[in-house]
Amino acid sequence: QVQLVESGGGLVQAGGSLRLSCAASGRIVGINTMGWYRQAPGKQRELVATITYSGRTNYADSVKGRFTISRDNAKNTVYLQMNSLNPTDTAVYYCKLWVLSSDYWGQGTQVTVSS
Repeated sequence: QVQLVESGGGLVQAGGSLRLSCAASGRIVGINTMGWYRQAPGKQRELVATITYSGRTNYADSVKGRFTISRDNAKNTVYLQMNSLNPTDTAVYYCKLWVLSSDYWGQGTQVTVSS
């Protein structure tokens, strides 16, 4: 079984920064991709960013230039550095891991940006 544990969410003022972390544990076999999604109240869950095992990244247009995804393969951990936050970034942020034919979700961490 694979578990993902997120941390780093919280309340921040507009223009501020937060860094999210997600640590994966359990039976992780093979090359994998990790990423972040978010879901705002009343909206669908949307992709924020992904990073492959080799470090290739992909970002949603809404966060390009403000968010940076990175990972530490030795620790099976993915990070999301969020800068220049604005109230539209308020959401629950979820970590996701794709490995072989399976995918796994974290429990989510709340990010609230006040104006």
